[in-house]
Order: sequence, then structure tokens, then C-alpha cells
Amino acid sequence: MASTKRIIGIFGLILGVIFLMAGGMYGQEQAAPAASVVEFEGTVKIGLGKYFYLPSAQGLDLAVQGQIESGDASKLTGKDVKVKGELLADKPSVFRADTIELKDASGSFRNVYTRTQDLVLDDYLDPVTRDSFQEMKITSALKNEEWEGKGNVKVYGMLQKSSTPPTIVLTDEKNKEIGKIIVDKFTDYASYYMSKLRLFDKFWFYLNVKETVDKKVRTKSRELFHADVVFCGLY
Repeated sequence: MASTKRIIGIFGLILGVIFLMAGGMYGQEQAAPAASVVEFEGTVKIGLGKYFYLPSAQGLDLAVQGQIESGDASKLTGKDVKVKGELLADKPSVFRADTIELKDASGSFRNVYTRTQDLVLDDYLDPVTRDSFQEMKITSALKNEEWEGKGNVKVYGMLQKSSTPPTIVLTDEKNKEIGKIIVDKFTDYASYYMSKLRLFDKFWFYLNVKETVDKKVRTKSRELFHADVVFCGLY
């Protein structure tokens, strides 16, 4: 039979191991760093509304909440900046700008923006929701059943900015015009992405389908229906 001293020794050793493990776990919890602030620097290529694009941010969309020296993000276009902020877990493509410094003529940086409010992006379209927009194929201006009641869809076309209001031109495989979609509204998020796609003639428009154009007008003008554009992309 094991002696009482040996039993006590083994029990003490087990307790010691348990305390060491607990202490290590506690130390790991204490050492876990808080979310670190990230900084990007470079020339802003596009700024619109709350959004701006900085190549050094590796494809992220930078966003602000509040004004930048009495203006929006368009004031940053073409300017050299330093931006500090954080990546957003619930918006994986968005980087929240907390401070922005602008380089002046002397080469020095001065603060032009400090966030004082929570970031609110009402027009942001997350990737999961974006994937729910199904492709809508239209074959004729007379087949209104092809778009009526479709809700949120995407179409591949070309924007005619010269028309008033602007229209999205749809063509067939032979590049023959099928019809036009009248755009009532672009969200800032959609307009921002259109600016990023300025080198492309055609791309995908993510739409909220609205009312159909009267048949008589539709037959002559080939204008199919009204829609709001909420996003634009290459796929």
C-alpha cells in the first residue's frame, strides 16, 4: 500500500500542474492584444460621399462618418493622405477611417478629420446580399413579364450618362439594342463603384426594379422600366 506521504506528494504534484495550467491560460488572456490600429498612406484615387479609394489599402473601401473640413470624401481625391482606423468584422470590404491627415504644400501632414460618431453606411451592400441578386435576362421590350415583380436583380449593360435621366442600355449577343432601363437614383455606394470602373464600358448593375414604362412609350423609346442602382461591379 502506498504510504500516506507518497499519496500526499502525488496529490500536491497534480494540484501544482493544475495551478500552472490555469496560470498560463490567465497569462494568455491578459497578454491578448486589443484590436490594433492600422495605418495607410498614399494618394487617394477616388472619393465620393462617405467612401474613398486608396491603392495602398489593398482593395478595401475606406469610409468616414462626418465631414472632412466642411466637405465629404470627394475633397480627398488626388490628395496625399495618412489614414488611421480599423477593419470592420461585419463589413469585410470596409476600412473605417478614424483619423485622416492631409499633406500640404510644404510636405507636412495636418489633421483634417477625426471620427466622433459611429460609422453608419445605409447604402452599403455586403457580399452575401450582393450574391442574392440574380441575373435578369431581357429579350424584348414587349415582354414586361421578364422584369415585373423581380425586385432585386442584376443586369449587364452600359450606362448612357448623356440621357436625361440616365439610362442603362441592354444589348444582345450581336450588340443590338434590346432596351433601356431608366435610372431614377444611384446610391453613393453605387456611384463610388462606377467611378472605380471608369475604364470599363460595360459592367453589372445591381438594381431595385420599379414601375414599368407605358407600352406605347416603350414601343417607341425602348425604355423598359424605372430602377434604382444600388451597386456596380465586374461580376
